[in-house]
Formats: sequence, structure tokens, C-alpha cells
Amino acid sequence: MGKRDYYDVLGVTRSSTADEIKKAYRKMAIKYHPDKNPGDKKSEDNFKEAAEAYEVLSNADKKKRYDQFGHAGGAASANGGGYGGGNMNMDDIFSQFGDIFGGGGGSPFDSFFGGQQQSRGGRRVSRGSNLRIKVKLTLEEIAKGVEKKVKVNKQIICETCDGSGAKDKSSFHTCHTCNGSGSVRRVTNTILGQMQTTSTCPTCNGEGSEITAKCTVCHGDGLTRGEETININIPAGVSEGMQLSMSGKGNSAPRGGIAGDLIILIEELPHELLKREGNNIIYDLHVSFIDAAVGSSVEVPTIDGKAKIKIEPGTQGGKILRLKSKGVPEVNSYHRGDQLIYVNIWTPKALSKDEREMLDKLKDSPNFKPQPGKNEKSFFDKMKEYFE
Repeated sequence: MGKRDYYDVLGVTRSSTADEIKKAYRKMAIKYHPDKNPGDKKSEDNFKEAAEAYEVLSNADKKKRYDQFGHAGGAASANGGGYGGGNMNMDDIFSQFGDIFGGGGGSPFDSFFGGQQQSRGGRRVSRGSNLRIKVKLTLEEIAKGVEKKVKVNKQIICETCDGSGAKDKSSFHTCHTCNGSGSVRRVTNTILGQMQTTSTCPTCNGEGSEITAKCTVCHGDGLTRGEETININIPAGVSEGMQLSMSGKGNSAPRGGIAGDLIILIEELPHELLKREGNNIIYDLHVSFIDAAVGSSVEVPTIDGKAKIKIEPGTQGGKILRLKSKGVPEVNSYHRGDQLIYVNIWTPKALSKDEREMLDKLKDSPNFKPQPGKNEKSFFDKMKEYFE
């Protein structure tokens, strides 16, 4: 299969300006960078293809030859005058990042927690800081999973300077201290001889270039404050204190850097009637001693709605009833916990004269005498009965 048209690869046209070609390649480089897509062979191939296209289209002579002869124009490279893109290795490609990311060089994904970190070639590429937000969820939302739309106030790329921080293109100059390398070398005399060390250039902070006139909107930061509405898909089964992460949804970074992550902290709202214990749901059911004695059918709330359960005649206080698979699911699993119903016998605090007389007639009956050895079970016996 032949090579794709270089213009199609970058999504530009023959009439596109050098800045438009550069911006298109920067977008492709970030999207398919190997550090962002580890182990993805297709992304790596796309990354190399985009680098090859940019290497040709960003060079005026090579672009002119390509426009005239297409890919065949690269065959005339025996004397060094061809395209050379097909022979590029990863180091060659990473060396382009100095131009693409405003003097950065290397991988824009080397830093993890924000700020900047030394990258390939001795230059630095900025990375935006992470953002943290809290999302409050009801028990029903946790049980079923939910999509939340949240408005996040954060740092965004300055539209005026496209994140460069400079007033215009002429405001960029090669750093006079490091001559564009982003690093400086020092030689120190020690008792063991001369020792050479390399450190980040203090003048340009490792970027390789200086800004002589700052953007009037962002004042050289390359960033402004803005608001973004983000859709967050929260899976079922999350719990209080759990953290979810959305890559690239944190604060933006200037000069083509990589945006930080959005960290979502889960906060569980208390339910009016139900209580969560792990993946199980607990409900305290209160029944009268008459219903417990003769049996009854009652409705109980669940996270899926109302459910009808049967109270067997002679049910004792403290009995645990179970509604299987009516609890909270495990995260990324089909398994659900149960709903446990703790039966409590409700005793009236006030009785009418007739009610008292009826109960007085019954209290001496053998069936109304407590028989702990026969009717009562210990808590441990009840729990064993539940798990069996």
C-alpha cells in the first residue's frame, strides 16, 4: 500500500500557511504520542507518519519538490537533497518538538504531577496541574451509575496568542544563555579533576527561547481563566472517598504542553431510610408484635423501588431477612450485594382501657410467656443462618 498524501495526513491543504501546518502537526503529535498511547502500534505508526509529513511540508524546498513531484520527488535524495522522512527514527522525531512546542523538545508526557520536567534533548515541555472536584451522589445513583455534567473553572489556552505567551511571532528569540538548547553546562574543578554538569537554563527555564514582548491578554502566561462543562460517566458501585481520574481535563499548559488531569472525589449522600454497608443495603423494619405473632405482608423500600416481603407467624425481634441481589453492584462487575432487613418488634407506648384488658387476658397464656431456650436464637446463630 502506497504512502498517504502528506496534506491528508495532517488534515491541511496546499494553500495552508506554515503556521497552520505547524498547528496541525502539533495536534496530531499530541494525539498519537507514544507516551500517551503506550503499546499502541497503530498510534505509533500514525505518530511517525505525521512527523514524516511535517518534516517535508515544513521545509520550503522539500514542500516545493513534493508539490511538483509528489512522493516520487523523494527518490532524488541520494545526494542528500531528498525528503529523508522515511528514514527518520524516534530521536529525529522528538528533536522536532523544540519547534512545535515553543522551544520544548522531547516528550510532552514526561511529567506526571504537573509543572515541568526535563525531557528529551535537555529541553522542557510544560504540563498543566491537576484539578480536584467533589461529586455528590445519591444511593440510587451509586447503585445504577450516572452521567454528571459539571462546570469546571480552570486555566485554558489563551486564544489571543494560542498559548505561546508572546505578542506575535517576532517576539520569540533564541535564548542568549543556552543558544536554544534549553540547558547549560558547567565545568567545576575538583580534587579528582574537572567535573562537567548539565542543568536547566535559568534564563529560559529550559524552553530554549525568550519572549521579548508578552501577550497583552495573558501577560506572557499563555493561559487565561475559563469555564468548561465536562461530562463525567460514573460507574455503578463507587463508594465514599473513591477517586476517579479523567486524563487531560485539568488545567491547560502553555506552549503546546499537556493538560493536567481532573480528579473526581466521590461523596456519598445519606439516604433517608436505607444504609449502606459495603455492597449490602441495610433497612430497619419495625412491625407490631401482633403482625409478628400472626404473620403479615409488608412493603419495604429498596434502591430499585418498593418490594413486598412476608413476615412469617412467630417472627422474633432481631431476625434478619434477605432480599438477594438488591444491594449495590461491585465496580465493573455484574455481582451485586443483598438487602438485609432487620426486624424490630414495635411496642405501643399508650393503650386504651379496652386494649389493656384484652392484653391482660392474654399475658397469662402459655404462648405469651417468653421461652428463650426454644424461640430465641443468638446473634451469631442468626448471622450463620443468613450466610447459609
